[in-house]
Formats: sequence, C-alpha cells, structure tokens
Amino acid sequence: MIELLEKTVLTAVGAATLTQKKAEELLVELRDKLNISEEEGKDFLKKIQETVVQSQEKLQEQAREEVKKACERMGVVTAEEFNKLKKKVAQLEKKLK
Repeated sequence: MIELLEKTVLTAVGAATLTQKKAEELLVELRDKLNISEEEGKDFLKKIQETVVQSQEKLQEQAREEVKKACERMGVVTAEEFNKLKKKVAQLEKKLK
C-alpha cells in the first residue's frame, strides 16, 4: 500500500519540491488516512523529498544539455571558446605591435 501511494505521490509531485509546510500537511494527512506512525510518515516523506531533489537535478542536467545542443546547432560559441579566441586575438595583436 505504501509503495503504491509513494508512486502516486511522486507522479503527482513531479519535479516540484515540497515546501516544509506542505510536507507537514501531507504527513498529517498520511497519518490520518493510512493510520501510520509519525516515524513511518516522516520516513516516507523524506524518501519522496529525496526523490524530488534527484528528479530536479536530472531535469536541470537535461535542460543544460538541450540548451548546449541548441547553441551548437545555432553556432553560438561557449564562454570558454570565446575566452580562448579573445586570448588568441590579444596574442596576435601583441605580435603585430
């Protein structure tokens, strides 16, 4: 039962984080509806929050990769590439003087 509820809550929560107040409200609701102990509720909530954080990190990494790919397709240089070019230009200007 807890696993099913956990999957359902994770699906509903998605990538959003639970605020402390919302987490406490959910904990009270879980205790009331499922007749579980406070400790079980806290453990359950902690698992959900950890999973949400991991999901957010994965989502952020995927977003970064997609932006990077889009920039590459459009020919936008990265800050690192720009700095290398800037340094190279400075070296060439110095040689010309």
